[in-house]
Amino acid sequence: MTPSDAAKILCLSGAITSKDVKKAYRAQALKFHPDKNPAGAEMMKLINEAFEVLKDFDGELEAQQSDENYSEALNEALNSIIDLDGLIIEVCGAWVWVSGNTFAHKAALKAAGFRYASKKKRWNFRPEDWASSSRGSLDMEQIRDKYGSASPKRKNRTALTA
Repeated sequence: MTPSDAAKILCLSGAITSKDVKKAYRAQALKFHPDKNPAGAEMMKLINEAFEVLKDFDGELEAQQSDENYSEALNEALNSIIDLDGLIIEVCGAWVWVSGNTFAHKAALKAAGFRYASKKKRWNFRPEDWASSSRGSLDMEQIRDKYGSASPKRKNRTALTA
């Protein structure tokens, strides 16, 4: 995860200190705790990774590109698809990638703000106003190597019996 992505997840910009990072980490951890949020486990992984990247950072970060809260948008997108059957959800850095049986859930993915990346044959999520500069030059293995990869644990579904 880049410092810029970490700052977006922790809602930080401008001149920050390690104290600012700790304060933002605690606020985000409380807000997205797994006890309060279906996608909380994944959000906590992102928040923890963002904290690790920035915990010793003192300096200036670029201003956020949007008024939209990056972590809120990411959380909302994850929550909207976390329980859909047949999807393989993977978090790499600050991006969410989805593969598996996506055709059956195409409308739900689009409604949640996911876009299809034809070169990677996966859907990805990045909030609307948060642009990427790479334009898809990396394949999924390179993305995993560079940013790491985590898959959310999903609830076991069992059939109800009478």
